[in-house]
Amino acid sequence: MRAVLQRVTQASVTVGDRVVGAIGPGVCVLVGICHEDTREDMEYIAKKILGMRVFDDDIGSMWKKSVQDKGLEVLCVSQFTLYGKTTKGMKPDFHQAMRSSESRQAFDDLVAHLGKLYDPSKIATGEFGAMMQVALINDGPVTLQLDSRKFSYDAPNPTTAAKLSAKDQRRQGFARRQQEQEPTPSSDT
Repeated sequence: MRAVLQRVTQASVTVGDRVVGAIGPGVCVLVGICHEDTREDMEYIAKKILGMRVFDDDIGSMWKKSVQDKGLEVLCVSQFTLYGKTTKGMKPDFHQAMRSSESRQAFDDLVAHLGKLYDPSKIATGEFGAMMQVALINDGPVTLQLDSRKFSYDAPNPTTAAKLSAKDQRRQGFARRQQEQEPTPSSDT
């Protein structure tokens, strides 16, 4: 699951000529859902949205408070285009995005989980599947990318895999040397 979190002084979502969601100070979050996402991905993103320290504390120290710490609002907007691949050609490829029927439930689950962890009255949304106009005033600007899979749903590249293997081998060697140095209990027979 991916999210783009923006600290805002205000944000709103309009469908046609009606406002379907609006907040004052808080965070506006665009949420993309991958076909591989699980409940664990959703829970991770929910905790990050509520816990990311993007606000000043009461004495003006930066990066000290989260939206939840400050009692501010959250506007969540479903955005499958966060999974658009643009590496080939000029047309984005959205095959990594979850299908609409399944992603609606995943998005609703995320919003419900945010409400459960925080205050449901402070969580607003857009309209799933609609053509929306998102208006916001980015405060800072502060914009962060969040990803429950650390930006990769692909197999690791061979160089990274080799480095990880070498690191794991060093750990195993260290553990084996530690075991060899420990005294073994003797048995008297």
